[in-house]
Amino acid sequence: MHIVNWNVNGIRSIIKKDFINDVKTMDPDMLCLQETKAAFEEVKSALELLPDYKVFVNSSKARKGYSGTAILTKTVPLEITYDMGIEAHDQEGRVITAEYADFFLVTVYVPNSGEVLARLDYRESWDNDFRNYLEGLQKRKPVILCGDLNVAHQSIDIARAKENYNKSAGYTQKEIDGFQKLIDAGFVDTFRYLHPEEVKYTYWNYMFNARARNVGWRIDYFLMSTSLLDKLMEAEIYNQYYGSDHCPVAIRLQL
Repeated sequence: MHIVNWNVNGIRSIIKKDFINDVKTMDPDMLCLQETKAAFEEVKSALELLPDYKVFVNSSKARKGYSGTAILTKTVPLEITYDMGIEAHDQEGRVITAEYADFFLVTVYVPNSGEVLARLDYRESWDNDFRNYLEGLQKRKPVILCGDLNVAHQSIDIARAKENYNKSAGYTQKEIDGFQKLIDAGFVDTFRYLHPEEVKYTYWNYMFNARARNVGWRIDYFLMSTSLLDKLMEAEIYNQYYGSDHCPVAIRLQL
């Protein structure tokens, strides 16, 4: 089973590039997207050129053209749920959960703490509630979590760790601690598990020619319950694909 995750930074924008061909080349069984930045019907319409997939969309209710997630899957899930059931967190289309026979697949676009860390306190609250949500799922069956988690966990995951630590959204101690609590709750960072010392990034700021210079961050992840680790074959970062300021990440499982 091949699962791919991609923050597309606007489905209407990326669809005008090589996105459809890229997806067909990768040929995932399931594809999870973040930052679709479009209404439900706009996302569905944009993805009509991928007829092999059933498409599930969660769009922002609070702001048009903001946030948003989607799951495309060749295997119809047993059940699809949207959001966490917490009104304070459920307005921006950030979470979709697909239940399959052997696991839950959760895709998430975690809130960014924002300029001058204005949303850091909210982010801390989100992290705690989202972890509780995942732990509730995990009591029922194993969980595969993928998405833009908007945090670089360790210094190896960010090109300029010292310059950004406790100054930039995505690399504050509160955010790092939130990620670590997920690990402590029984989730494994699949890429770091299989590639403990590899330096590879998933996001580059559009400014300053950052991608060409590889001044990036690893903030897009696949995490999974430890009980699934014996099924994990690969965890990769597909930085050969363009079209967004993020690149796809992927896992392969033998189920």
